[in-house]
Amino acid sequence: MARKSKVSRFPAIKSKIRPIEKTSISDEIVDQLLALIASGDLKPGQRLPSERELCKNFNAGRSSLREALRCLSIVGVLTARVGEGTSVSKNGGKFLGKIVEWRIITEKHDIENLMQVRIALEGVTAASAALHGAEDELAKLELVIKKMEAALHDEKRFAALDLEFHITMASISKNFLIYDLVAMIRGQLEKTLHKVLLLPNAMPLTLKEHIAIWNAIKRHDPDAASATMQSHLKSALKRYTDSLVKEKPPAGKALRTNIAQKKAIKAIA
Repeated sequence: MARKSKVSRFPAIKSKIRPIEKTSISDEIVDQLLALIASGDLKPGQRLPSERELCKNFNAGRSSLREALRCLSIVGVLTARVGEGTSVSKNGGKFLGKIVEWRIITEKHDIENLMQVRIALEGVTAASAALHGAEDELAKLELVIKKMEAALHDEKRFAALDLEFHITMASISKNFLIYDLVAMIRGQLEKTLHKVLLLPNAMPLTLKEHIAIWNAIKRHDPDAASATMQSHLKSALKRYTDSLVKEKPPAGKALRTNIAQKKAIKAIA
């Protein structure tokens, strides 16, 4: 009696997997898996076929396959759990966050660029919050404002509430892609901009700007909400650039310090 061949449980995916031809086999596997996710053949939360079946369809060895899966897991595209196999991540925010985090590490001047992105993005979120914000959601923003008022002498607490205000507003906007972007960018900037609040009058000015944003959102005035948010972020950017200038010693002082250092080294020698 002829033995029946085993029918694959993943015919749609199998038909779109091509045998590997490139030198870097793991890179090609990564490219194909990303293409399957982008096309919707692999959906968020969907479990991948077994390693054995993937190796067969890719015409690749297990070590190359595992390397590719490990790379995609590290950046957050895939989720691997012991006993459950590997699946497509439900939340793409980690993947996006890793990309921006790496960009910040490799590009030293991205802080101002990210602030410019915030100005564009958060103008939209403020307008959307003014249009779509329900009373209970707006009450959460008002509560954050009150907490900020009480934290004017606690820089760390104030900074955390500043972040909470922007994240809460982004969630009210109902645009979850923008919410992920705002949360990610604001989180990346948090450590760098933390010292800005230590500048004279920085916290009272920041509070005043947040109150203006809140009042515009409460009036359900999207144009005013967007304008006040962009004005706040431009002011925050200026405070940041001003803090950088204050950190640099005057040219004459830097020169004198350099000469003194050279004399000290020469004396020791």
